[in-house]
Amino acid sequence: MRQILIILLIFGYGVIGNAQNRPLSPPNENDSTRTARPRRNMGQKAAALDSTAKQITIENYKIVTYQRDTTFLDTTLTIQKEYKYNYLRRDDFELMPFANVGQPYNKLGVDLGRKHFYPDIGAKGLHYNYMEVEDIDYYNVATPMSDLFFKTTFEQGQLLDANLTFNTSRRLNFSVAYKGFRSLGKYQYNQAESGNFRTTTNYVTENGRYSLRAHIAAQNIDIQANGGLINAEEQFESKDPDFSNRVKIDVRFNDAVNRILGKRYYLDHLYKLVKKDADSSRAEKTSLGIGHEFNYETKYYSFNKTAASSYFGEDLVTPIGDRANLKTMYNQVNAEFYNATLGRLQGNISLYNYNYFFNSILIEEDGSIIPSRLKGDEIALGAKYEKRIKGFDFRASGKYNLAGELGGNYLQANAKYVYKDKYRITVGGRMSAQMPDFNYLLYQSDFSNYNWLNLDIFEKEKLYSFNFGLGSDIWGSLTLNYTTMDNYTYFGIDQEATAASTQQTSIVRPVQESNVLNHTKIKYTKEFRLGKFALNNTVMYQNVSQANQVLNVPQVVTRNTLYFSSDVFKKAMYLQTGVTLKYFTKYCMDAYNPLLGEFYIQNDEEFGGYPMLDFFINAKVQQTRIYLKAEHFNSSFGNPSQFYSAPNYPYRDFVIRFGLVWNFFS
Repeated sequence: MRQILIILLIFGYGVIGNAQNRPLSPPNENDSTRTARPRRNMGQKAAALDSTAKQITIENYKIVTYQRDTTFLDTTLTIQKEYKYNYLRRDDFELMPFANVGQPYNKLGVDLGRKHFYPDIGAKGLHYNYMEVEDIDYYNVATPMSDLFFKTTFEQGQLLDANLTFNTSRRLNFSVAYKGFRSLGKYQYNQAESGNFRTTTNYVTENGRYSLRAHIAAQNIDIQANGGLINAEEQFESKDPDFSNRVKIDVRFNDAVNRILGKRYYLDHLYKLVKKDADSSRAEKTSLGIGHEFNYETKYYSFNKTAASSYFGEDLVTPIGDRANLKTMYNQVNAEFYNATLGRLQGNISLYNYNYFFNSILIEEDGSIIPSRLKGDEIALGAKYEKRIKGFDFRASGKYNLAGELGGNYLQANAKYVYKDKYRITVGGRMSAQMPDFNYLLYQSDFSNYNWLNLDIFEKEKLYSFNFGLGSDIWGSLTLNYTTMDNYTYFGIDQEATAASTQQTSIVRPVQESNVLNHTKIKYTKEFRLGKFALNNTVMYQNVSQANQVLNVPQVVTRNTLYFSSDVFKKAMYLQTGVTLKYFTKYCMDAYNPLLGEFYIQNDEEFGGYPMLDFFINAKVQQTRIYLKAEHFNSSFGNPSQFYSAPNYPYRDFVIRFGLVWNFFS
């Protein structure tokens, strides 16, 4: 980790040191943030450079998302930054982390809509830190910029996310980034580590006719799977001081490892056959272009265990070496028309090739055959439409599968209206029919109970959803999501196999619910201020209407932060300190299966109903943000019987962690 940090810093300063001075975009007159300091009077040349440097503002450091939404580098210190200062680098309000960094997250809230149009490899409990195409950002910066994120972990390890981006010209940008961590953990055989390397580029010709963006990502996730506690009531819940050192607590496995490997090559480019500008400002009035999107990705998931275990039932061979592979290639050709009055319309046709496979064919005792692979091609037609009129923003997209076994269809539309820059109204809806992930359809394991083929049995999940949002600087933010789903697919306990076993087992299988399921989620966010004090509140309510208990979520989740903010040391530092309370009502938490890397439904034990308190002190000095947190400081006087992230998997104890975010500019 230290070597990686040193290399990136050397590389970053090398680029910065060799960067040429060039004209920059004019600043926003209302933005007083500056990234360059005035220089001494050293002649006409220095004065000219000084004049150019003073033009650079924070808005000259642009971040472009996959959806092509543009934001600017944000070096402020806010309570929202505090919520995102974690392993995932996003607000984890609806997630419940395990004890160690990099371990799975249980769900406190759900969005039933699928993220991808086609099935993925599965093992979703281990994919939270896996960066998909939609998670990669692109940049356009005035000067070379580096972003360093650092945070301590749990015993013998650190977390680092380093990003360097620079423009070789106004139109060509490159970035290279690496996110890596290692954490031993407090419990036996609980180590986790990962590495996410990505490099990006984006380019636009001088006349604006041709644009390109591309990235390469290489990722690995390695997690020791200890299977949870085996004597939780005696060793953990009893508060026996002999087990205050968590290493002494017995865990189920000491020889099981999960691993995910992934590589991706992505390209998206567009050539405008017709391009007409409105005036000398070069604002585009009309254009007609042809584009192409390419994505090639290989992904690998494995569960390895040295010795046999009756916990998963009867084994076929020893040692256990379950391995699933997925290779996909996606090509999309599109035609795009844009008019300043009519909006942006795109039509596309795509070809998706998939190869999901194992190493061998399995012939069961009854003569049935479980094949080694699912392989084929999918052809789909799609369309997108965008229109912006002052405060009104409308987007719609859809896709329909023409050929193939796994493809489905979807149609979604969203509208947003901003009134007087104070009130924001959003309305949207989606309907879709899509197949579940590959590990629901086909799986092979060295354990006999974990082999199945459901391709001709499972039907497409049918979803209808509606969302509404209302935001106000005065009244806060309110969102409502209502979803109806048919053929909901999940992992559940194999009752027959479990009943036949004479020992404690965890045998799960994919199940498809035949009844309709309805899910309602309402979330409200509001901050109250009094002088330098503030109370930030987020409350979520959920209700599930279902014939069978197949989706479990807490009814209420709340997070409340009371904090103080002020400039100190003659405004040389901005200080923020406070306490955060997170609480959720009791519910039947999903259990975790390390063989599949998936959570499954259990309806025997309820967890929750206890507060989690964090105390934090954050500070900002120029472009550096410093974070210090005492996590879960009330753990010593709480009720350990509810102190879980999943059955037999405790939440983390009290710990003090430190970290920082540091931006470098040339």
